[in-house]
Amino acid sequence: MQSFLELAEKRYSVRKYKNTPIDDTLLLKVLQAGRIAPSAANKQPCYFVVVREQEQRTRMASVYKRPWFSEAPIIITVCIDRKTCWVRSQDNQAYAQADAAIAMDHLTLAATEIGLGTCWIAAFNPIEARNILKLPDNIEPVVMTPLGYPADSNGPKDRKKLEEIVFWEYFGNSHKDP
Repeated sequence: MQSFLELAEKRYSVRKYKNTPIDDTLLLKVLQAGRIAPSAANKQPCYFVVVREQEQRTRMASVYKRPWFSEAPIIITVCIDRKTCWVRSQDNQAYAQADAAIAMDHLTLAATEIGLGTCWIAAFNPIEARNILKLPDNIEPVVMTPLGYPADSNGPKDRKKLEEIVFWEYFGNSHKDP
């Protein structure tokens, strides 16, 4: 069994998908991972819209104009209800976006674990997505991913070194190690 770090390292942004249908059992595992993701104060403001029909996926191509996006057998949109999310009282910061990000992260990692590919997409047209998905006024699309079997492979990941992003005790501290 792979460790969490091995799984996280294995996950990558898939940009080419096989035209192989995804079994409902696998799809439900991915969605279950999103469902059990933590949310601020356990408010659970996230919803998942699953698009499987070819006609609807073709319509979704206008939301994000990359051919591989709508060629995947499934597109999942993580949405939020801002009215039901937790809001920090000190500065009125709503945590729905953070909750959606956590849910998407769970989805992508679960997909990776079972051999499916994803690609986190935020640079889509939310107005067009709202119209195509027929979202109610209180539901807002936050992030999308195609879901399918990868038809490409993972290249090397370009990540900053740990010592470039970790500060001990306070930001800007010159002390580099624990």
